Parts: sequence; structure tokens; C-alpha cells
Amino acid sequence: MPTLYIVAGPIGNLKDITLRALETLQEVETVFCEDTRQTGKLLHAHGIKKPMVSCHAHNQQRAAERALRLLEDGHDLAYLSDAGTPGVSDPGSALVGAARVAGHRVVPIPGPSALTALLSASSFAGKTVVFEGFLPRKPGKRAKRLRELLEQPSTQVLLYESPHRIVAVLAQIVEIAPDREVLLGREMTKLHEELLEGRADEVLERMRDRNSVKGECSLLVSGAKKH
Repeated sequence: MPTLYIVAGPIGNLKDITLRALETLQEVETVFCEDTRQTGKLLHAHGIKKPMVSCHAHNQQRAAERALRLLEDGHDLAYLSDAGTPGVSDPGSALVGAARVAGHRVVPIPGPSALTALLSASSFAGKTVVFEGFLPRKPGKRAKRLRELLEQPSTQVLLYESPHRIVAVLAQIVEIAPDREVLLGREMTKLHEELLEGRADEVLERMRDRNSVKGECSLLVSGAKKH
């Protein structure tokens, strides 16, 4: 049966990819991906030459239609997101949904995820985690959502954020819940990887001391303490 493989690629370091993922990419007919430039670097690094089709937030319907045509013609396909496990804050679910509705097989090829990588490096990890992904960009809506998330007792919150807004997000966390512990992961698995853990106000001050912040960020916030 023609199959759509959902392949987890590296979140940064190109060596962080499984043997099964590489084998799958070698065997499929076409690779669908969020950004052909990023996926092209990965394929080139591992000596793989395959046709690539871009599938992002602005063309996912057209990409899904093309994927269905290829599957109906009997071809196996793979989908990769820009970083880590597909379907987590990226458009991969559109391809999966279209393939399932059409009756095609969908097989996950698991691997790296910024979410689980950050959790594994936390000293305050608990049992319950809410993965929020990206917060609203507007400060008012962002603050409202943060309050809703941080009011949940004993629940950690994991966020993704751009380097341009991470200081603003930390400042809002300090305003809402200054006693929370946070773990900030920046440029994870890359050459300039950085992990900062401490009280939210302490990490905020360390980030404010910089002229600029570079690299995508993941942020884990501890749950409210029981009284």
C-alpha cells in the first residue's frame, strides 16, 4: 500500500537523525517538507538525492492535493518539518489528514523534538505538562493566555518563542508569577546551544543584559506550588 511517512528530522544538529529515518528518505519517491532549503541541507549532508515539494502554511492545501495524486499513483512519500517531529506547530497535519481521509497508510518515523529535549534537561520536571507552542504575538492577548496557562496548579507549561519576543515573554511571566522556575533553551543542539535555568526574574535579567538574542527558543515554566 502506498505510504506517507512522517519523518522526524533534526532540531538543529544534522547528526541527530535516526538510521530508520535516513533509510526511509532513501526509499521514498518524493520528500515533502516545510522548507526545501533546510531539507536540502539535510539530504545533502547524508548523500540523499530526492525531488522535494514545499508544504507550508500558505500552500498546504495544494501540497496535500499533489501528495494525494502521487499516493494514488502508487508512490511512497515522506514529510519533514523544518526542525524536529512534524505536526508540532507546523503544517504537517494537513498532509496527514488528507492521506487518512483518502484511505492511504500513514506511518510515523519518530525522532528528535525540542519539546522532549528541553524536558529531559529540566531539574524541575513534573508529571503534567501543557504544550502551548507559540503564544499570540500581541502583548495583550499574550498576557491573557499566559495567565490562563500559569493559573493551572502543578502544571508545567512549554512554549516555543522567537528570539525577538523572548524577553517580552519572560517579562510577562515575571509580572504574572515572579516565583516560577524556568528553563530556557536557545539554539538547541547547535554550535551555540544555551540552557538557562533559574527563577524567571533571574533568567530575564540575564537575557536583558544582551545586545540581541539570536536563535529559536523553547521555554519551560514550572507549575504553581501547592499551598
